[in-house]
Amino acid sequence: MIRGFYNAASGMITQQRRTDVLNDNLANVTTPGYKADHASVRAFPNMLIQAMNTNSRQPIGELNTGVYMQERTADFRQGDLRETNVGTDVALLQGIVGEGSLLFVVSDDDGEPVYTRNGNFTVDSTGYLTTSNGNRVLGTDGEPLLVTNEWFSVNDMGTVVNHVGEEVGQMNIAFAEDHHDLVKAGDGLLRYDGGELPSAVENEALPYALQQGFLEQSNVDPLQTMTELMSAHRLYEANQTILKAYDQNMQRAANDIGKLG
Repeated sequence: MIRGFYNAASGMITQQRRTDVLNDNLANVTTPGYKADHASVRAFPNMLIQAMNTNSRQPIGELNTGVYMQERTADFRQGDLRETNVGTDVALLQGIVGEGSLLFVVSDDDGEPVYTRNGNFTVDSTGYLTTSNGNRVLGTDGEPLLVTNEWFSVNDMGTVVNHVGEEVGQMNIAFAEDHHDLVKAGDGLLRYDGGELPSAVENEALPYALQQGFLEQSNVDPLQTMTELMSAHRLYEANQTILKAYDQNMQRAANDIGKLG
């Protein structure tokens, strides 16, 4: 009975953590460049049950020991593009397939490079191109791009030209060979703990194109996510009902078994 109690509890914890992942996805359905997270649920190893107090210790069978959420992984598939006709919006289209991902390079509060797929940029009060949270967009030279105002242009390879026709730099595009090495850092930013990612600029093996006036949308499927969320709630409630039944049985066992008539 105790084993069943813990199995039901592990199922509740797992579905609660899965619900947290799905809620995060739904909250970011409209966030440009957001990559949906997926929860990997695994079962604990089964236990082999044997008959006790017998000479042969006859095997009875296996007993499930519950489930757990093993990891939370991001889906880096390309999102759909939406035309905004806003000059500070830039969408990144990658031509590579497989595990690799291409990313914009921006600076964090300490001036260190971090990465994003959110091309919803703006121009700050000093004329630098930044993310909506103030992270400056970096060029291939590692310096922030000074565009002066919002009347700049970006060609398909990332060359940035200001409003008077002067080239101000080349927008850097980084390549992550394995996106599992990237860690979400909040505000649409990604960190890479292995140092600095290599640049894809002028690398023919890493084709890409930039489109000004467009945004890459979130790749969250709201219909599928809502369906999975409802399933997670039902599984949580089912385990909760089982847990209550075990609790009532244990209460009766403690109060009634062995009671003198």
